[in-house]
Amino acid sequence: MDDLFLVVGLGNPGNRYDNTKHNVGFETIDLLAEKHNIRVSKLKHKALYGDGTIEGKKVILAKPQTFMNLSGESVREMADWYKLPMKNIILIYDDIDLQLGKIRVRPKGSAGTHNGMRSILYQLQSEDFPRIRIGIGRPPEGWDLADYVLSKFNADERKTISESVVQAAEAVSVIIKSGAEAAMNKCNK
Repeated sequence: MDDLFLVVGLGNPGNRYDNTKHNVGFETIDLLAEKHNIRVSKLKHKALYGDGTIEGKKVILAKPQTFMNLSGESVREMADWYKLPMKNIILIYDDIDLQLGKIRVRPKGSAGTHNGMRSILYQLQSEDFPRIRIGIGRPPEGWDLADYVLSKFNADERKTISESVVQAAEAVSVIIKSGAEAAMNKCNK
């Protein structure tokens, strides 16, 4: 279905992961849902999801409920169910290789160090879908990576990340309306 977009934010389910670095994808979905009056409350394909319209196109907003490392199972089920071309699947997730708050849009690419994305690339057998990465910065010296990505934002970081989530949501709209290249030109500063 060429006129349907699947927008997936990555994160971990459950209140204890709210405001953690690994959950900026979920936050972006929540903001998009609020902004476009989409209720993300149905449970199917191992995801919480809702459908509506963004930029005049049909969209499904989804938050996989598998925990991060198995996100691909949920994304593949939805991609298969809706028979989506790869270019209509938009992923939003955190990236330790970008400084805190920086946004990067790419039309395709590797998983880098992100286990959720590794799972998705493996399950979809493709890397040809647009993605929006939100920088969370590298862990401080001596921190374990898993502890860092599951840690909560402090007040200063929160302010920066809240702005980034707004930018990521705008990037989704640009991708839907004009494609990943246009979003790269507008959002990659």
